[in-house]
Amino acid sequence: QVQLVESGGGSVQAGGSLRLSCAASGRTFSRYVMGWFRQAPGKEREFVAIIGGNGGGTYYADSVKGRFTIARDNAKNTGYLQMNTLEPEDTAIYYCGAGLLWTVAPSEYDYWGQGTQVTVSS
Repeated sequence: QVQLVESGGGSVQAGGSLRLSCAASGRTFSRYVMGWFRQAPGKEREFVAIIGGNGGGTYYADSVKGRFTIARDNAKNTGYLQMNTLEPEDTAIYYCGAGLLWTVAPSEYDYWGQGTQVTVSS
């Protein structure tokens, strides 16, 4: 099993930056694909970014490409999402997920953290 805990959310002005962390339990984190997703009130959970188990492959949603960077440090069992040039439209609860498949579909992920709130004001 994989236990995930997100942190690093908060409130920032438009144009600001935040770095989210996803801490995984145990020594199994490197076996899983890690994805970041977000969910705004009244909307479905949507894909943000994904990174392979060895960190060699990444893929981003068009809405965040060029602004967000996904990374992982398997020695620390931790994933990251660096968010720059934040916009009010980025406001949502951000979740990290882990799974065995390379996919952007939230329903295919096996494990989830509790989420961390990101609020961007104009």
